[in-house]
Amino acid sequence: MAVRIGYAAGAFDLFHVGHLNILRHAKENCDFLIAGVVSDEMLRLVKKVDPIIPTAERVEIVRSITYVDSVHIENVPDKLETWRQLHFTHFFKGDDWRGTEKGAQLEREFAEVGVEVVYFPYTVHTSSTALRHALEIMAVSHAHDEVVPGGVAVSHG
Repeated sequence: MAVRIGYAAGAFDLFHVGHLNILRHAKENCDFLIAGVVSDEMLRLVKKVDPIIPTAERVEIVRSITYVDSVHIENVPDKLETWRQLHFTHFFKGDDWRGTEKGAQLEREFAEVGVEVVYFPYTVHTSSTALRHALEIMAVSHAHDEVVPGGVAVSHG
């Protein structure tokens, strides 16, 4: 029986249970799991977002997850180029991609090289985008606070 090498990529910024779920499901479906951590530069280029946690720290967090056998830093936007570097047999993605044009394109490209795309349930109630938004709201709220002598914060709204 051939070894199933899985690849699950993500920003893994503001690590949360959705990230853990995809890595857990991925490991359950392969013999060796490579987690791709998208670099700061690729996040800025592809998603137009600045990560909260820098690449090196995100790599350390993901590397310490029990389900992960190896970590790869993604420095190219093309998943086929990543496949050429790693030669995984299975590509894991959240099912929010299923049925989309991006998902269909990914499936076509990977089918040509014998890689199976496997979708897992997307954790809707938790996302880095929602966490980022909450942090922005908190930052604006705390911008109105002031610290008075003795270190006590006084809120103005």
